[in-house]
Amino acid sequence: KSELGQQLSLIAGSLVGGVCIVSLVAIAIICTRRRQLKESVYGDKLQQYNAGGEVTLRPDMFSGPTPTVTFPTLSEGHSSPGVKIYIDPFTYEDPNEAVREFAKEIDPSCVKIEEVIGSGEFGEVYKGRLKPVGKKEIPVAIKTLKVGYSERQRRDFLSEASIMGQFDQPNIIRLEGVVTKSRPTMIITEFMENGALDLFLRQNDGQFPVIQLVGMLRGIASGMRYLAEMSYVHRDLAARNILVNSNLVCKVSDFGLSRYLEEDTSDPTYTSSLGGKIPVRWTAPEAIAYRKFTSASDVWSYGIVTWEVMSYGERPYWDMSNQDVINAIEQDFRLPAPMDCPVVLHQLMLDCWQKDRNARPKFPDIVSMLDKMIRNPASLKAGINNIAPGPSHHPLLDRGAPDLSRLSSVEDWLAALKMTQYRDSFLGSGFTSLPLVTQITAEDLQRIGVSLAGHQKKILTSVQSMRPNIDDQSPTESV
Repeated sequence: KSELGQQLSLIAGSLVGGVCIVSLVAIAIICTRRRQLKESVYGDKLQQYNAGGEVTLRPDMFSGPTPTVTFPTLSEGHSSPGVKIYIDPFTYEDPNEAVREFAKEIDPSCVKIEEVIGSGEFGEVYKGRLKPVGKKEIPVAIKTLKVGYSERQRRDFLSEASIMGQFDQPNIIRLEGVVTKSRPTMIITEFMENGALDLFLRQNDGQFPVIQLVGMLRGIASGMRYLAEMSYVHRDLAARNILVNSNLVCKVSDFGLSRYLEEDTSDPTYTSSLGGKIPVRWTAPEAIAYRKFTSASDVWSYGIVTWEVMSYGERPYWDMSNQDVINAIEQDFRLPAPMDCPVVLHQLMLDCWQKDRNARPKFPDIVSMLDKMIRNPASLKAGINNIAPGPSHHPLLDRGAPDLSRLSSVEDWLAALKMTQYRDSFLGSGFTSLPLVTQITAEDLQRIGVSLAGHQKKILTSVQSMRPNIDDQSPTESV
């Protein structure tokens, strides 16, 4: 009996062990098949991105909702292991699924609309307040979808939320959430007190030390480095799409892609090219010619943003037509340094504007360069004429001084400088002719009300260039 009991125990143990082994094998097979299925789904997705962050949109790439996943280094050779990869919401069969995946639905009772602060392609933009349950009330910006929208317009509108919701970085505008279950449909983001960077700079012309401007540029570059690491290509990087908060922190915004899909927009900033609209003055030549948008083409745009910042919001290429801009770039002409721009910053711009996209610096390199400038402020004091041109030297466009032969009055001269707001100040202070204007000093400008340092420099530079062209005569009037 004892022997029989031992045999039965052995048999029972063997059966239990066999069942466990079979179960483990079955589990391993199931896990392997699931992993293979997931890899097959995301294998195609990974092929959208090359080492430069190039994107090829393929609407048929997915047939259903896609979870967020992490991948090892993919972009520009600078990503950290485990960095999240951007997933294009247009690859979802149901775009609403992308919104649910990446954007938080907000109860409209928590949102208070206060005042209109602008208008967008899809509707009005408001300043408002958001009071989440159990949290402190915060100021927000609220984008609304206009009445009478089409389903495609709603999809394009909400795609920006699906994009923003994937980003989490201090120099990227933060999405608070969306309202999609009631009307109006809303996208709610953090509120940026100082608004768009280009307008902010124009309103504060000459008011910031160079080191502070470099700090702003560093923030923008940091945000773009993050986007490049996620293999997201912005395609519309410009000062108008950078927002500034009360602490002068700059954040990249405007992630809507619809402007590249619609042909009927009337905004002159965007010019038709191969079936889409392109902001020519900010766009790399290969993107204009072949619609080849990459992180390298974003770097070109960053160079233009740097020029905008250092010129306090001046329009790139001034009054040149878009076609003249394209022709000049093809002939290797580049923008000159803005007034009082440190040579190292203009050299950075020229590096960003290399015709060969592979020769342009990458965003991690740009952040590193700007960090070095900030740590060594003396490097920002070298004048444009004090350092020999670097390897990326190009012939520079010359805006040229006003043609004095065509200027017959102080009014004409101020109009040529776009300084007509000082007309009454000049005339009222006795500067009624161009010969008199050539005698003006910085103290005179301060006395008559030209207080902005940038405006003073612009006027005095023009005065200096005018003097050789004015007849050598003593003014007959005293000021």
